[in-house]
Amino acid sequence: MTTPTRSVSPNEPSGGPTAWFAKEDGWAILIGLTIVLTGSVLFWNGANLRWLAALPPKWASPSQVAADLVTHWPRYGAQYLFWLAAFAIALRALGRSIGTFVPAFSFLYLAAYAIFVLGQWEGAVRYNLEPPLVALFVGLAVANLIGVPRWLAPALRGELYIKTGIVLLGATVPLSLILLAGPIAIVQASIVSIVTFAVIFGIAVRLGLDRPFAATLGVGGAVCGVSAAIAVAGVVGARKEQASITISIVVLWAIAMIFALPFVARGLHLPTGIAGAWIGTSEFADAAGIAAAQTYGGLAGKVEGISGTADQALQAFTLVKVVGRDVWIGIWAVVLAIVATTRWEERPAGSAPDIREIWRRFPKFILGFFLASSVVTAATAHYDLAGYNKEAIPNLIAPIKDLRSWAFIFSFLSIGLTTRIRDLAATGRKPLIAFTAGVAVNLALGYVLSVHLFGAHWAGLGQ
Repeated sequence: MTTPTRSVSPNEPSGGPTAWFAKEDGWAILIGLTIVLTGSVLFWNGANLRWLAALPPKWASPSQVAADLVTHWPRYGAQYLFWLAAFAIALRALGRSIGTFVPAFSFLYLAAYAIFVLGQWEGAVRYNLEPPLVALFVGLAVANLIGVPRWLAPALRGELYIKTGIVLLGATVPLSLILLAGPIAIVQASIVSIVTFAVIFGIAVRLGLDRPFAATLGVGGAVCGVSAAIAVAGVVGARKEQASITISIVVLWAIAMIFALPFVARGLHLPTGIAGAWIGTSEFADAAGIAAAQTYGGLAGKVEGISGTADQALQAFTLVKVVGRDVWIGIWAVVLAIVATTRWEERPAGSAPDIREIWRRFPKFILGFFLASSVVTAATAHYDLAGYNKEAIPNLIAPIKDLRSWAFIFSFLSIGLTTRIRDLAATGRKPLIAFTAGVAVNLALGYVLSVHLFGAHWAGLGQ
């Protein structure tokens, strides 16, 4: 049997500390922590990041948007230059062309601003169409109905943007909350990850798909979708087109779940914390899951019968999906590296699997999430709850959340613009059947765990 060519994971630094900055994860951590540390230092000195964290106002008349732009255009200009510089430096270090990135990102920022304005319209707010969700809709519509010009491609860096946003998300989830809820989140996520992988892998092999392809599909459904598929495809030696098919199926189901999960949860009147945990165990991509959790969290206080807060939905999702399931990228990578090397591939006699693979494949931007949480926890440790709500939230947390929203919009728009739904037509039914079986099991198992087994825990999250 011919040994498949092994690709290198995007998360795999080799060499010393400088290798961290040859990968997206290292730059996402650096950009996110720079924002969090700067915000914390300003907060300690009686100032804040509010001036940089400009965002369009909620509006009913276009004149309100025009008035805001006339008044605050220097803030938007400074913010644009900040994001441009941060991502340009990162991409230059990653070996990308800055000359092509600058005009492409400039257009992306203007499109993100227009989408943010649309998402702030009172009609969109009424139906909980969060700006990142609007960005995904717009991106999908343009990509699949009109087409995306090639010159825009250098700015469509969805993974870099979402990882930066998740680091910033850590600043809004206190470390004390992670310590309190983390163990349950990890247990719940581990059960779902193992069972979902086993179902997808087993059915895919029975349908005649080769094991590397089956493993890529399985991890795509069991962990965090796109990132996991890319990482594990390299580990097990899956072909490039097999990774692409997996990514397409993941994105298809992830988009479907953005609508389905909040809709079903609303019909069941689930508390926001429980719904967030269910979304965390049932979604297949961080960006899509954040959109679903934000959408459902926005119903709190607006729809009768839905208890909890908007933050509980996003925090529960983050704990289960980002803290719990995403950690399994590294675990599945090392397990499948051993299995692929010892059982599926030829290897030199006497050689052994590289046990350092778990560190190489570990999603290191999660470390940035914890560091951001630690920084903000330290910065606000002397406040009681009333002081935290009065001082820390408006002056430290809120500006970081607003900058995070921009990062998410960049990401969701990029994902939409790079998703071709028609590509699935050429994949055949077998991969879709295997993955869909995993979806069914994932939904049912996640519901039982989130609502019945750990429901009381998630309903009282943060209280």
